[in-house]
Amino acid sequence: MNKNNFELDIEILSNLIQNFVEISVSYTGQIIGAALILILGFYLAGKLGRIVRNNLEKFNKLDPLIVPIIGNVVRYGIIVLTIIAVLGQFGVQTTSIIAVLGAAGLAIGLALQGTLSNVAAGVMLLLLRPFKSGDWVETTDISGTIKEVGLFTTIINTFDNVFVSIPNSSIWNNTIKNHSHYDTRRIDVDIGIHYDTDLELASKTLLKLAEDKRVLRKPKEPQFLVMSYDDSAITVRLRLYASTNDWYNLYTDLMRKLKPSLDEAGIEIPYPHRVINNPIKK
Repeated sequence: MNKNNFELDIEILSNLIQNFVEISVSYTGQIIGAALILILGFYLAGKLGRIVRNNLEKFNKLDPLIVPIIGNVVRYGIIVLTIIAVLGQFGVQTTSIIAVLGAAGLAIGLALQGTLSNVAAGVMLLLLRPFKSGDWVETTDISGTIKEVGLFTTIINTFDNVFVSIPNSSIWNNTIKNHSHYDTRRIDVDIGIHYDTDLELASKTLLKLAEDKRVLRKPKEPQFLVMSYDDSAITVRLRLYASTNDWYNLYTDLMRKLKPSLDEAGIEIPYPHRVINNPIKK
């Protein structure tokens, strides 16, 4: 390196230092203001985020999963506003920043339309709570127990122990049948009996099946109903109520005991008979 090049490098470095000092002096107020805004903004973001979470946790009706989500929305929202305010200290047009953020948000929203629809549906499911963890539901042709409700998907465990993950938007846009929503459920057991059957005997036989401690007497007592007179049988119904927790086991027990009880009472259950005539030609 010759003397001229060395002197040139010293001059360039000196100019850079001088420019940096001049810029620092001229922007001292903005730098101090920006630093204060950053410190205050990040402090408020963390503080308000915690306050929101702590207050929301006191509401028993609000799903615990949504509490941190709302807290994070508040926190990051304040951080974004803080950054915009800092840029405004240096003369950057905040309206332009907001426009750019809006355009970027729109582009991201269009690119992630399906994902965002699942998030929106997940939030609605968490807020409106048509079901909760442990409920037996039927939706999108799937029947099983709710294991987890997330922002993107809902996890269902079917009765044959199969793991099913369903996008929240699919559930939100379909009918939801919640078998566990109410504390009590009705059981209807229909059976066809022979036309020669004494209906009083049939009534006593079926109502005797309802003498189970799991059968509720409210909202109504167990009932024997004649539903229809069909071609080969009289269709009768045993109607009773049970708690939702006992419903399935009680129903299967009734179905298991039904035929032996009718056989014991001498009540015939008609069924189709096939008669084949095969005359022997001589």
